[in-house]
Amino acid sequence: MTTPLTHPVYVIGGGPGGLAVAAALRGRGVRAVVLEKSDAIGNSWRHHYDRLRLHTTRRLSGLPGLRIPRSFGRWVARADVVRYLEKYAEFHDLEIVTGVEVDRVEREDGDWVLYGTGGRRLVGSAVVVATGYNHTPRLPEWPGSAAYADTHGRELLHAGSYRNPAPYEGRDVLVVGAGNTGAEIAADLAEGGAARVRLAVRTAPYIVRRSTLGWPTQRNGVLVRRLPVGLVDRLTSLAGRFMTADLSSHGLPRPTGGLYTRAGEGAIPVQDVGLVAAVRAGKVEPVAAVTGFDGAEVVLADGSRISPEAVIAATGYERGLEPLVGHLGVLDERGRPAVRGARCPRAYPGLYFTGFTNPISGMLRELALDAEKIAKRIAKGRTRDRAKAGAKAEGKTGGKTGGKAAGKAGAKG
Repeated sequence: MTTPLTHPVYVIGGGPGGLAVAAALRGRGVRAVVLEKSDAIGNSWRHHYDRLRLHTTRRLSGLPGLRIPRSFGRWVARADVVRYLEKYAEFHDLEIVTGVEVDRVEREDGDWVLYGTGGRRLVGSAVVVATGYNHTPRLPEWPGSAAYADTHGRELLHAGSYRNPAPYEGRDVLVVGAGNTGAEIAADLAEGGAARVRLAVRTAPYIVRRSTLGWPTQRNGVLVRRLPVGLVDRLTSLAGRFMTADLSSHGLPRPTGGLYTRAGEGAIPVQDVGLVAAVRAGKVEPVAAVTGFDGAEVVLADGSRISPEAVIAATGYERGLEPLVGHLGVLDERGRPAVRGARCPRAYPGLYFTGFTNPISGMLRELALDAEKIAKRIAKGRTRDRAKAGAKAEGKTGGKTGGKAAGKAGAKG
């Protein structure tokens, strides 16, 4: 009969978070098996738009046990992130199984059972869910959107399908959503030859410099990470005119609400990698939010109508965790893990989640910290369980030996 101590820890997801946890566990002598649904690790990074670079510095983005090569530069390119992840898996000799999608996780007789591709039934001592913050593209159900694309021959796609500006050269394009992705795609299109680029904005974002006099904005996020939300909101409000770009004269009003409060709700500041210059030069035009489609026209919140040839929706992603663990009651009302990091749901010890927040201190940095904490807790639990198992076995052996000795002594007497 097997025991939980003989089962591996299964890590669901072969992105940075999953690889980091697997490496941290391996470093503590715990067998970890990474299950990746695609045919290669780092799948999401392989399909991001070409222009993308990390918005966090190389030094603050490395995963446990291996730094990002200095040759990759301060702001690491998308392709180099993929190269780093491949090297990371090789360096740590990680056990990775690709082409396996886990559909459902169950707790059975003290073990964790994973059901996946091809009727697989895998038994683990613990499970780490690292399927990613940007898992399932979210495309709003705008009235008339289907007819816009199907009947009128216009193009409507989610930003997850955008790669580069080449297909949009000479075309009129509307980008919906002024987060980091929408802002960067709009700048990319403007620089790449699109005839006209408009950016639909529902809530004006905080737009900050990626660095100031060599000091990366990410370090500010690290410094305030543990401070009270209200205090950080006040500090950023006082320093706002120096920290954030003012594009109010170009149709993009100043943001309202506390910067840190909004970051906690998922609206992290937009790091400027070309948007501010493009807006000021008139190459990107801010417009009101999209409310629907009417024939070949896009209807905006201010009542105006425009007729772009293509609409790219940078409208975010869902976590996509409901099919996997929704039945366990471990998600909040927004579909995010109720507890994460080194904490487990009270009713489900051995179930961990990592990578389901978007912190201003940097996603990769937090993934690295989470990995070490999760691995430490799992390893500590195994040590404790081994000690208990050893004591139990010793007790049984001692009892049997003592009984036989007493029996022999009695027979002799």
